[in-house]
Formats: sequence, C-alpha cells, structure tokens
Amino acid sequence: MWIVRMALNRPRMVAVVSILIFILGVLYSSRMAKDIFPQINVPVVAVIWTYPGLAPEEVDRRVLRASEAQITTTVSNIEHIESQALSGTGVIKVYFQPGTEISEAITQIESTSQSVLRQMPQGITPPEILQYDAADVPVTQLVLRSDTQSITKLSDLATNVVLVQLITVRGTALSPTNGGMDKLINVDLDAEAMTAKGVSALDVTTAISSQNLILPAGDAKMGTRDYFVRLNNSPTAVEDFNNLPIKVVNGATVYVHDVAHVRDGNSVQVSMVRVNDKPAVLLTILKNGGASTLDVVDGVKAKLPMIRALLPEDVKLDLLLDQSVFVRGAIMGVIREAVIAAGLTGLMILLFLGSWRNTLIAAISIPLSILTAIVVLGFMGQTVNVMTLGGLALAVGMLVDDATVTIENTTRNLGLGLPLLKAILVSAEQVALPALTSTLSICIVFVPVAFLSGVAASLFIPLAMAVVFAMIPSYILSRTLVTMMMQQMLGKELDLYQEPEGDVRETPSRRNIIWKVHEKFEGFFEAGREVYKRLLTWALDHRAITVLALCLFFGLSCLLFVPIGQDFFPNADAGEIRLHVRVPPGTRLEETGKEFSRIERTIREVIPENETELILDNIGLANGEAYVRGSSGTISSADGEIDISLLPEHHSSFDYMKKLRQRLQKDYPDCTFYYQPADMETQVLDFGTSAPIDIQIRGNFADQATNYALAQEIQRRTALLSGVVDTYIYQVQNSPELMVNVDRSRAIQMGLTQSDVANALLISLSSSSLVSPSYFLDTTNGFQYVVAAQTPQYKIDSVDALLATPISISATAGTQQPAQQLSNLATVSRDNTPAVVSEYQILPVFDVFASVENRDLGSASNDI
Repeated sequence: MWIVRMALNRPRMVAVVSILIFILGVLYSSRMAKDIFPQINVPVVAVIWTYPGLAPEEVDRRVLRASEAQITTTVSNIEHIESQALSGTGVIKVYFQPGTEISEAITQIESTSQSVLRQMPQGITPPEILQYDAADVPVTQLVLRSDTQSITKLSDLATNVVLVQLITVRGTALSPTNGGMDKLINVDLDAEAMTAKGVSALDVTTAISSQNLILPAGDAKMGTRDYFVRLNNSPTAVEDFNNLPIKVVNGATVYVHDVAHVRDGNSVQVSMVRVNDKPAVLLTILKNGGASTLDVVDGVKAKLPMIRALLPEDVKLDLLLDQSVFVRGAIMGVIREAVIAAGLTGLMILLFLGSWRNTLIAAISIPLSILTAIVVLGFMGQTVNVMTLGGLALAVGMLVDDATVTIENTTRNLGLGLPLLKAILVSAEQVALPALTSTLSICIVFVPVAFLSGVAASLFIPLAMAVVFAMIPSYILSRTLVTMMMQQMLGKELDLYQEPEGDVRETPSRRNIIWKVHEKFEGFFEAGREVYKRLLTWALDHRAITVLALCLFFGLSCLLFVPIGQDFFPNADAGEIRLHVRVPPGTRLEETGKEFSRIERTIREVIPENETELILDNIGLANGEAYVRGSSGTISSADGEIDISLLPEHHSSFDYMKKLRQRLQKDYPDCTFYYQPADMETQVLDFGTSAPIDIQIRGNFADQATNYALAQEIQRRTALLSGVVDTYIYQVQNSPELMVNVDRSRAIQMGLTQSDVANALLISLSSSSLVSPSYFLDTTNGFQYVVAAQTPQYKIDSVDALLATPISISATAGTQQPAQQLSNLATVSRDNTPAVVSEYQILPVFDVFASVENRDLGSASNDI
C-alpha cells in the first residue's frame, strides 16, 4: 500500500517518471537494431584457404588435413570441425563449445595458420579467417549492367569504385564480386614460339619478375642539393613489357614479344551472372552480426546516388533482392497485430465500463509497460525483431489485467458509495495480492525458457524476456500511474457509479452516447449470462454426457496434429524462388550458360511475364566467403543458381515451385534441380546448409566408393518418402580429370626435374600470379594490377596441345639447350575424381540433402 499512497501524494513525480519512460522508450525503439531474428550466438570460426588451380582432392589432402591437424592440437574448446574442399578453395568451420571467448579462438587459429604455411604448397597465401554467424546472410544485392562496357570494365568499376564507397556504410560486410573478370596485365604465352626459341614459361616469368621491380634506389647528395635517385625499374606502359629481354639463346637475345604478347586484359572467368539473360556483375552485401538489416539496406540505398554519379553514364547500378522488405514487412505485421489487439482491448474496456476516462487510463498504462520492456531489452543488448515484438504482442492481452482489475474494482467500490480517495485505497488493497499472484504466475511460465541452450535459447529467451519485462512494470504502473490518474480524472464521473435516488433526471454523464452504448452492451451481456447459466445448469445435471463430449472433442482435436505438421517456424511466401541447377559434371562454364538459357526460357513459360520481376542467373564457382555466409551449393562450373523474383501481385510461389519441379525434371533429365532457401528467415534457420534435412555418411578415406554408393541408396529411399522432395547428394563423384604422368628417369636424363615440369604447367594453365606475383601501376587511374603470364585457354583445346607445353632446364640466362616439349617426357590419361570432398573431424563425408513439401519437417524427419 505504501507505493499507492506515495503515488497519490506525489502525482507530479509519477507523471515525470512516466514521461521519462515514454522518452527513453521512443529513443531506444528508434535506435535499437531491427532484424528478423535475435542474434544467434553460435561460436563458429571459418578458415578459408585459396589456391587457384588446385584440384579438390589435393586441396583436401595437402591443405585442409594439415590445417585441421594443427588446429586440433593447438586450439582449445573445440566441439567439432567441418571442412569442405572445392577446386582451388578449402573452407574449414571450427565449432566451439558454448561460452567460448571467440576473440581468443580467432587469435589461436591465426597463429596456427601462420605456423602451418611451411607444410602447404608453394605460393599459397595465409587463409582468411572469419567469425561465422547464422544471421550473416545476404541482405541485398547490387548489379552492374551496361550495353557497351565489357564485363572486365564492369568488374573493375565494382571493385575499385562501388565497393570502396559501400565499405563506409555502417554494419556492411562485403563479399568479392561474382560474374566478372578481374582486370589483369596478361602475358599470353605462345607454346610453339617458346619451343622454337628454347624458352619456357618459367623463363618468361622470371624475366618479368626480375625486371619489373618495386625497389627504391635511395638519394644522392651533390653540392647543395639532395637528389632522389630513381630507376626505370617498372615499365610505365603495358606495351613496354613486350620489350623486356628474357635470355640469350645461340647468341641472340630473346624478348618477351618473341614468345608472348602482353596486353591489358582480364583473368579467366570462373563465374557468370546474368540478369534477364543479360551479362552483369553481382555484388552481394551482407550485414555484420550486430548490425540492423534495415539500417544496412537504408545506408546502401542512400549511397547509391553518389555512386551512380561516379560511374560512366552507360553503366547501370541497380539494387536487387532486397531482404529488408521482408524484414520490414514481418516487423510491421507484428506491430499491426499488436495495435489491433490493443485497440480491441480498449474497446472492450470502453464497452464494459462505459467511461472514456477509464479507457484512457488503461490505454496509457499499456504502452508505457511496453516501452519499459523495450528500454530494458535495449539496455541488455537485444534487438527489435519478430521474437521480441511477438513477446510484446503476446503480453498486450495480459497487460490489461493489472490496470483493468484496479480500475474495475475502484468503480465497484465507488458504486458502493465510498468517496473517491477511499475507494482507490480500498480497491488497491483488495487486489494487491491477487494481481501480484497473477503477474508472477504469468512470469513463472517463462522461467523454463531460461534453461534452453543453443539456437533455441537465442530465439526464445528474448521472447520470454519481452513478456516478463512488460508484465512487471505493468503491475507497478497499476499501483502508481493508474491510481494517480484515477484520482485526477474520475472525480468528474462519480455520478456514473452511484445509482440516482428517487425520481431524479439523468445527469449529463449518463446522457452521453458512450454510456448509452454501455447500457445496451450490458443488456446483451446479461442476456448472454442467462444463456450461459442455463447451459451450465444443464451440464451439471448431465455430467456423464458432458464429460463424454469433452473427451470426444479432445480426441478429435488431437487428430489435427496429423494434417497440420511440425516445423520450427511457419512457411512464408516472400515472392522469391531460388532454384539450383546442376548440369552434367565437367561441363565448361560457357556450355553451362547455354543450358541455363534454355532452362530460363522454360521457366518463363511456366511463370507468366506479368508476375516476373527479374530472373538472375549466378553460374560457376563462388568466392570462399559464399560457402561460409549463406548456403551456396555451387561447387564447379557445372553448377549455378536461378533466382526468380516475383512481383507483389503474384500467385503462390510454392505452386510455381511444384510446377517447375515436374516440368524441368521431365524436359532436362540430365540435370539435377533442387530449391534452396530464398527468404531470409529460412536461410537463418537452416544455418548455412542447403536444405533442412542433412544426412551425413562418414567413413575412411579408402572407402569413398562404398560410402558414395551408400549415399546413393539413402538418397533413393529418402526420395520415396511422402512429403520429401529435392533429394540430392551434394558431392559430385564423377568429375573428369586429366592425369599427367611424368617419366622421372627420362626427365632427369634431359636435365629436368619434376619441379621444372610442375612449374611450367602451373604457369601455363593457372598463371604466374600464384608463385611469382608481379604488379603494374596504371598511372591513368592509380590502381595496381597483377601481371600474369599464362597460355590462353583457347589454345589448350586438346591433349596434344597440352603435351606441347615447353619445359626448360632452368631459368639461367645464356643456356644453349632448347626447351623440351611435355610430350617427350610425360603421358596423359583420363580419370574421374570427386569434385568436392567434405570432412567431419578428418573423416570424409557424403551429404544427402532433402527438403520437405508443405513444410511438415517433423514427420519427414521421423520417417527418415
């Protein structure tokens, strides 16, 4: 009671505190990060190794195994390790025990990765180390297109203009571009000319590296002057590289232009992006774990006008696949439902009590309780998301109890003839213990949530916190603000609560329309209560029938669990379809693009043009970060995704997915099709996997064939289960490979070693940028570009062309012995090897993924 008396004696203090709560609540709600889900604290660190040209099996054996062994012996608190090997890329995910200090873990992995470099292949660079967060999914994408500019120019603009400007947007995490080709200074090697001149690719690379230097000469003091001394260490124009001498053969100097052509070119294209069948460059923008999706997307949109002003007029920069629309829609949907619930609650109070002043008192106390919860949640580092807003919306109906009980009991005591002040005090004393018991009973329901762990804890603890932090202030406000406002406002309505004596005409308060509606509602309510009384009397007189009917109703209700299904979250139609397509293994990128064009035409036949906003093709290998952040399933040039964005007015996305599944599998039997999560909600809840169901087959490295056959059988049986769709094996086992077998005895007789052969092939096929990087400063724009010697890929179009690769004894200037062709000391055989190898704690793994139609995930998982 002391708190009630204090509120009645100090109304100004209560008003000031309430205003302060309102101001803090508005400030916190505007500044708190807004996202679809709370932060999901999963202690995972990703280690990304890159070595272009290295086969997946070699990435696994030479890179990942050494790194994993070092990590497991020096890094503490590891729960388990998963790794993935692709062509030229290896990704290791280190999962830590809950509560692990992630910064210390990253430091340990960084030091371990530096020490293991000596065991790695020559020229490999230190890995990229990232902290993984389940919420690190793409929030939007930018596309650069042009009808006149080349893909290389677009890629250069994306890297050196667009990304540089976007990095200043708070909370952004930028991934390398997709679909482009990096600008390079290409040294196109001519195998026939090199053989004729007696030089090899290693000779050309050594000559360029030794004569394209970045070394200072120093300064010279002459007389009263101090001169900086500069050398013509580096060519100032691309054409000057052609005139660099390589070596002297038979008394004649061989220059670069004799055996190669240096040009301003680009890297080999490993990925392809098309928007509505037009080539483009794709930039994927992610958010850091603690950032707000809405703030990141809004910041990017604000930067776009300035970025467009820096681009050529014929280059278009468009924002696609904006996930903030989905986040904003989800948040506004919860807010809208909460507002409707509060409005209906206020209407009920108005109808039952017949006083707009009482309704206003309750309507003020409820938002203040919610704002108090927002302040506490913000102070504890929570965000505005579907879970916290859902908790607040859930609390709205319960928040009414404390204020309404206090108001209704006060009006009852006023009706008994008590003065206003005494009625407030007596009413507060009468409901104090029941209201406190009710509030604590509601709060205690959420106590078990505190014992959750893992992902469930990250999702549902904020919801419980929102409810509890709203209920406790609601009780306190019902003892302070509500009582104070009743004292100040109800004095003018005392005539409503006391029956008029004798033949007294109605007072003005009783003549208002609200009271008239209240009296009519009371009449309906009393009639309904009479009906309920008769039904209750009948039920008490026929107890056996009543109990039997209730049991039957309960039993029939339990049967509803069968058609309803089970899932983590309800399915949502976000108007996005993400179709993954895998053509026959080993298909080159250009041919994959042609197949995608045919598939895209079929898609347009199924989905009407007036419902399609855009179709985006993303074909080929992605960058290493894509396999950490997001659920990219592309593992080779024979893989790709087709992202279909539908207009707001569209038919069900799931119906279109079903039609496409049937049509595409029939028209393209050699291809594999499956859908990946397109909306942000499902991507987060799937935690980086391509499907909600992942069956892993682990076994010894020597038993890969047996394990793969077992995976195929599991896939076949899983596909027969009701409701299961899109079953596939993530790993590809029959990717074509050429095996070069060097005759070491014959090579040594020619003065060659295995190292000479390997270096020559590496430079010819994968460029010199790996083992002997060299750079050229473009004085026109101030950017540095890699100088890469490589045989143009179109020239190596057969095994004979590969065997024509020249191999020299060494890079020693002045040698008189001509280079030997690879065919003189090696043979080539064809073989099929896995295109990707995943590991789980050193053991090779095959993943069988499956999705569920109609999202009955629980039943499907049990059947499997």
